[in-house]
Amino acid sequence: MDCSLAPIPDYGVYPDTPGLTQAAPQAGSIALTWADGYVSEFHYIWLRDSCPCPACVNAVTREQTFEIFAHPDNFAIDDVSLTPSGALSMVWNHESHRSLYHPGWLRAHCYSEAARCARRLQPRAWGQDMQHRLPVFRFAEIMDSDTVLLHWLRTLRDDGVAVLRETPLEKGLLRQLAQRISFLRRTNFGDIFDVQSDPDANSNAFTSLRLPLHCDLPTRELQPGFQFLHCLENRASGGDSILVDGFRVARSLQDEKPAAFRLLSTRPVEFRNRDRHYDYRCKMPMIRLDEEGNLREIRLANFLRGPLDLPANQIESFYHAYREFYQMFSEDRFLVRFRLQPGDIETFDNGRVMHARDAFDPSTGERLLQGCYVDRDEVQSRIRILEREEVRSWL
Repeated sequence: MDCSLAPIPDYGVYPDTPGLTQAAPQAGSIALTWADGYVSEFHYIWLRDSCPCPACVNAVTREQTFEIFAHPDNFAIDDVSLTPSGALSMVWNHESHRSLYHPGWLRAHCYSEAARCARRLQPRAWGQDMQHRLPVFRFAEIMDSDTVLLHWLRTLRDDGVAVLRETPLEKGLLRQLAQRISFLRRTNFGDIFDVQSDPDANSNAFTSLRLPLHCDLPTRELQPGFQFLHCLENRASGGDSILVDGFRVARSLQDEKPAAFRLLSTRPVEFRNRDRHYDYRCKMPMIRLDEEGNLREIRLANFLRGPLDLPANQIESFYHAYREFYQMFSEDRFLVRFRLQPGDIETFDNGRVMHARDAFDPSTGERLLQGCYVDRDEVQSRIRILEREEVRSWL
């Protein structure tokens, strides 16, 4: 569909939208019928607030200049029509202002319950079955091809995990990978950090100890979105990697032990990360939901959990729920276990996929990984830009 039909208040491209066939005014809203028979209802106040004309939206920045609160809220129209090019035209009666709406933009922003549900991205849940279908990409192809880059990022978004193979054994290479997305998330561990046994470690991750299933830095208000771990050497005995889909476990907990799920999704727990120079603390539920009850993130790291600060009559019930949740993470039906090889990069959603490693013996050989974080909104932004270019490429 021709994107010049009407102004678009964003940078979207809408090539496959069914055309509008009818615009029927109602009391306070308008019903739009599409060529595929679908009907959308848009309120007048919403449409006036969304006018994309140069008087209402800065043509350079595409940010809104119209202020809805500076106008009366009893919007009505003098005229409505479909233009020859297929746009929706509306003339507002109290200001004689004409608005033109691109049909693709309208369909993409329909707020009926069915449309909102269809737009909602659903993560692909997995368990032990992922052992045999772990998504694999070649590092060089991600660096050279935007098509492969987009495929990898969509996989991270939907599955939460992927392994990159055939990566050069060079320190600092994660920076180049991150720059294919946006930029690194810097923490008190630096922007790129070494994961190896250190006699003066400020985290259990930098020892040879077994690390139980956890996410990194639940101690931060903004928990890092994605984590990348580049294996440079792995000659030590032990140290196998373990991954679990925390969303799958949380939903299983909700189905099998709903009382435990309610406690863990509503009662906040403090996580702490302390060393000689830093003291980070954050208090959040271990299972975080959005306003519609969808899973938003998991915060789980037993070795970073502070003392419980709950009413006395909830302490024992919370510990019981916590034990049930943590024990579920160790069930075979959820576990994916593998050994990182030099040149592998383990990439995963840090707010969804819990990771762990077996203890290893540093006397048997070197084990060196480098890690970094990239925030979730950087990945989501890059996906949108790549999808925008993907659509334009075949118009």
